[in-house]
Amino acid sequence: MAAALFIMLREGFEGALVVAVVLLYLKRSGRADARRQVWWGVALAVVVSAVVGVAVHQTVGGLEGAARARAFAAISLVAAGLLTWMIFWMRTHGRQLQVELETRTAGALDGGGGFRGGLVAVAFVAVLREGIEAALFLVAAAIDSSGAQVLAGAAIGTALALALAVAVYAAGKNLPVRTFFTVTGIVLIVFAAGLVSRAVLFLQGAGDVGSFNLNGVYDVRSITWLTQSSEVGKFLAALVGWDPRPSIEQVVVWFGYLIPVTVLFLRGPGSRRPGQRRAAAEASEVRPVQA
Repeated sequence: MAAALFIMLREGFEGALVVAVVLLYLKRSGRADARRQVWWGVALAVVVSAVVGVAVHQTVGGLEGAARARAFAAISLVAAGLLTWMIFWMRTHGRQLQVELETRTAGALDGGGGFRGGLVAVAFVAVLREGIEAALFLVAAAIDSSGAQVLAGAAIGTALALALAVAVYAAGKNLPVRTFFTVTGIVLIVFAAGLVSRAVLFLQGAGDVGSFNLNGVYDVRSITWLTQSSEVGKFLAALVGWDPRPSIEQVVVWFGYLIPVTVLFLRGPGSRRPGQRRAAAEASEVRPVQA
């Protein structure tokens, strides 16, 4: 549930920012009448993302034995890769996102009679990326959680993301987006480390990866509340890839991913002079766009 909550809080907020930028640009341009097309694009993207997520989940659910383990490993690795890419992409390109979206929206408005279809496409493409990512991440999170828990976490995360976006744009308050993305980025890096570690476990279960110590680096299965049959164990497994008896490869991969990726993330996109750092911090603040 916690993993799904953080995933949808992050992805939902990114999607809300995308929609808000387009809507505010339309309002500024005196074309608020075209907002319906934006919402059509958003709705279509949400439907397509949901269909993709359900299709992947049903496909994997129909597998058994080694094939099922390999499929879970593949989903975990792809999700971890996408999470890593998404976190660093927003770190380096987030400041240009508003300009790019406004440029595409302006192009759609200048498209003559077909501008309405163009607006649908702009909103659809922008939101679809977030939706597909979120769907795949939720499928990965569902490996160690029940469907009900994942849906509950996703619903809460989405609600919080929407409330956050409304607070920024409707209340007209500045929000330190840089801090928000840094905190959620670190949480998702830990989640991705767990996905990579779980992928190793699945591949070992399928017999594709060996181990120097399959008996576990440690074994705390005697502690009932730490086993994966307990609610605490399920929570930790979904959020950080917890295993009460991990192989040495799982532990090495977990730390081997977590430490360097966290260091690179916290260092930011290269060294900057003080003036450049100040400008970057200012650009990372979301401010209300004047109508």
